[in-house]
Amino acid sequence: MNVNDFRYTGKGNFKLSDFPTKAGAKKEDKAKYKALTLENTAKMAELQNRLYAEGKEGLVVIMQAMDAAGKDSTIKHVMSGVNPQGVTVTSFKSPSSLELAHDYLWRAVTALPQRGYIGIFNRSYYEDVLVVRVRNLWKGYKWPERCMDASVDDFFAARYNEISNFEEYLYNNGYRVVKLFLHVSPEVQKERFLARIDEPAKNWKFSSSDVKERALWDQYQDAYEAAIAATSSKHCPWYVIPADQKWMTQYLAGEAILQALEDINPKYPLVTEEQAASLGDAKTLLENEIAPGVAAPTE
Repeated sequence: MNVNDFRYTGKGNFKLSDFPTKAGAKKEDKAKYKALTLENTAKMAELQNRLYAEGKEGLVVIMQAMDAAGKDSTIKHVMSGVNPQGVTVTSFKSPSSLELAHDYLWRAVTALPQRGYIGIFNRSYYEDVLVVRVRNLWKGYKWPERCMDASVDDFFAARYNEISNFEEYLYNNGYRVVKLFLHVSPEVQKERFLARIDEPAKNWKFSSSDVKERALWDQYQDAYEAAIAATSSKHCPWYVIPADQKWMTQYLAGEAILQALEDINPKYPLVTEEQAASLGDAKTLLENEIAPGVAAPTE
């Protein structure tokens, strides 16, 4: 199973229906892919240490999906082995009044990790071309008329262009952007919603608004298709990850992130001759000390 089979770089026509929600793996393969996910996590941990030590590039992982596609569990399992000191996770919910008083990319910019870190965006600025489009929320913005004087298609075409330019800007300033769309089927979403209702331990995950959003399934699929088609590029591709089998979703998501880290190929900083000499002096002192801060007597 190759994650690049689910990668779209903007070349050729894009249709969401051309990408499967199930990768074709059999249930008996579950243990194998879980083991591979653990192996990838170990590789990511080593690369993350080097990324942090080098401090030259940052990695931004964007996860978008319909409800119940498994974003939270994917983040939990894929990132379980990395050092939390070098990872930030930001969940983008409905914007606050402060966020609405700024441009729509502002809250994403404030959440960017510093170079050397991995930043996970659970949802992102893409919500501003998804739910904002489906729900026509942009029409209620407190904006000057000149910003509203456009058709729906022209308004969001401008946003796609802005997002593409923003991601290219990030790439040119030392960031890699990995964009994952967890592609779940309506049948599996329904099963997971029912499980959240039937299992008391999962009740907290369910909201009546989930069903209302589900009623707009086709509109959201169209919005995702348009956004992915318009914002995929060589440097910032989209991965349309099958999400009907969570263990396969986690494996493929990990593969995409690992691939980005391997492409960065971070290295531990080289030690200068002066630093090497200083390390040698420190080693000698430590080897000859009697107690902390007390050096052995010289003859």
